[in-house]
Amino acid sequence: MYNNNTLHETEMSCFGGGPNFCPECGNVLPLPGIADVVCCPGCSFRIPVSEFSGQEIYSAVVFNPVEQTAVSQDDEDSEMKGPVIDRRCSRCNKEGMIYHTRQMRSADEGQTVFFSCIHCRYQEKEDS
Repeated sequence: MYNNNTLHETEMSCFGGGPNFCPECGNVLPLPGIADVVCCPGCSFRIPVSEFSGQEIYSAVVFNPVEQTAVSQDDEDSEMKGPVIDRRCSRCNKEGMIYHTRQMRSADEGQTVFFSCIHCRYQEKEDS
């Protein structure tokens, strides 16, 4: 006979999951161990381990396959992509710089803007 914390088979439950779920609260039940009962970590529902007889329990760890990445561009070309703005380069004094932003400091501070000259490839940064 079940103790006071277990659900009798004749009583109705609000959850109708499988044998791996608590019929009282819907939590995932832990795997049966050495103890005679399995206890729900959410509501303390208890079920005898004998209720799990005949079930095969197994687990598997599946890793994502390692993908090969091909280098299709030089580093030089990849840094020269982005929106071009009308900003004068402090090195060659010509108009036209590409920019990108990064959050280098804490989240409550502004982003750091990196500029690259399209003519001489000089790089500048500005904390906004």
